[in-house]
Amino acid sequence: MKAITGNRLSDGAVIYLDDNDQWTSRLSEAAQFENEDSVAVLEAVQSRTNELADVYLIEIGSAGAPAGRQALRETIRQSGPTIRSDLGYQAEI
Repeated sequence: MKAITGNRLSDGAVIYLDDNDQWTSRLSEAAQFENEDSVAVLEAVQSRTNELADVYLIEIGSAGAPAGRQALRETIRQSGPTIRSDLGYQAEI
């Protein structure tokens, strides 16, 4: 399965496309696409350059967590900086 991710232009936050064609900051709410459907959706989303930057597909497992070669990168993107726990998203938890 695939999900579509990018960074919101207004604040740089990591966002995911949900089932309602809206953006969410939670990977658990991201729309999941079969591999063959994901490319067409990605191409449509890439034209929305006034909303986000660096849009791309990520592999997600059956539990909705990042999977495959990008798992570490996507886990860090979701959590924030790895050097100080008082900065980034993890500071809000």
